[in-house]
Amino acid sequence: MKRKSPISLLLVDDDRHLLDSMGQWLSEQGFQVGLASNGAQALDLLASHSFTLALVDIRLGEEDGFSLLQQCRQKYPQTNVVMMTGYAGPDTGVEALRAGAFDLLTKPLIDEELLLAINRAVTQQQVLTENQHLKRQLDQQFGLENVIGRDPRMKRVFEMVDSVAPTRSTILITGQSGTGKSLLARAIHRRSERRNGPFIEVACGALPENLLESELFGHVAGSFTGATGNKEGKFKLADGGTLFLDEIGTASPSLQVKLLRVLQEFEFEQVGGTKTIKVNTRVILATNEELADAVAAGRFRQDLYYRINVINLQLPGLKDRTSDIPALAEHFLRQNCAETGRKLEGFEPAALDVLQQYSWPGNIRELQNVIERAVLLGRGPRVTLEDLPPHVIQASPSLPLLQARVTGRQTLKEALEGPERQIILQVLRENNWNRNLTADQLGVNRTTLYKKMRRLGLDQPQT
Repeated sequence: MKRKSPISLLLVDDDRHLLDSMGQWLSEQGFQVGLASNGAQALDLLASHSFTLALVDIRLGEEDGFSLLQQCRQKYPQTNVVMMTGYAGPDTGVEALRAGAFDLLTKPLIDEELLLAINRAVTQQQVLTENQHLKRQLDQQFGLENVIGRDPRMKRVFEMVDSVAPTRSTILITGQSGTGKSLLARAIHRRSERRNGPFIEVACGALPENLLESELFGHVAGSFTGATGNKEGKFKLADGGTLFLDEIGTASPSLQVKLLRVLQEFEFEQVGGTKTIKVNTRVILATNEELADAVAAGRFRQDLYYRINVINLQLPGLKDRTSDIPALAEHFLRQNCAETGRKLEGFEPAALDVLQQYSWPGNIRELQNVIERAVLLGRGPRVTLEDLPPHVIQASPSLPLLQARVTGRQTLKEALEGPERQIILQVLRENNWNRNLTADQLGVNRTTLYKKMRRLGLDQPQT
């Protein structure tokens, strides 16, 4: 059967007749085939062409096919190698696989077996290629480069990440909700030698105590009501990788004892179990609480606090790094445009100024939501003041100057009309022009709202 996208094969055999006949037959099956009768010819072809698979005879005259296999693995690892032989001994297959061959075929070759071996090797190569592509995407999405920050405090965090990421050390990330603690934890994982291992995240505050213990350490069948089978916990599933425990301040006293042990000794027992399980799991913890205050209040164990607070990465709130807001806003704008298919060129200066003056109690997460809303509701080529939520606009102390661009000939009333109209129009649209709801949200009575709408030319719904 002919293939839509031909797979490139390199056939290496010192039997010229077999080489030509097999090459012709494989070409008829839809493969692109390169032919070589010795190792030197094969290496020349490998240097000038990209092959998906090489079929190499173990005996190449006075040469050894294993030598070609070794060079192929070193110089052209993207090419899988299947060895062929007519003199297979009982240990030949084991030797070939140990040397790095994907498979060993015995001559005379049977057409169906040859095609099956080729398809297996090609499928494995495609899976490896897809995995590499996915890993590159993960690096782009969760790598440290994706944690945007030019503020000096963020730069200090990045410097610490570079220092501690390659180690096994436990890390505590602190900061307000929405500051990007989870993203930073993933970036540390992607920057470590564990990047090819699992990254598992557990929100400790989202589960009751009994379920959280089972989630982390696993359980054996019958250990509690509903435990009908054995279950592996997250510590075990993250073996060789990273376990991220968010909201660690919510952990119960009994769970804190078990966490202290596993962080010190890297071993534990499942709920209801007696077998000790050892793991090689790197742990990153995060909290938006002041754990020192929790220790003083008796809610958090002092010894556990000292154990996890060896390396503390403190993420500043967004209001403390306003210089990063333009870059973050542009990043979220591009991200949302890519997801929605919208095309926006950027931000009007007045809109960007307002974003930098807002206090951002929800931090980066709130900014991300505001930009998503602006992309979905915006009508122009750029994000304007009108595209921002009213509560963000109203919080700007210099809004009249930003929007109206007051000149010496304008009265204060004229200067304020522009932003006032935009705020009222925005809230009207959000409430589908329900004037009662709009008046309530703006904190004015209905009569005042109606007068303002008539004065500002908003007495009719506008799209």
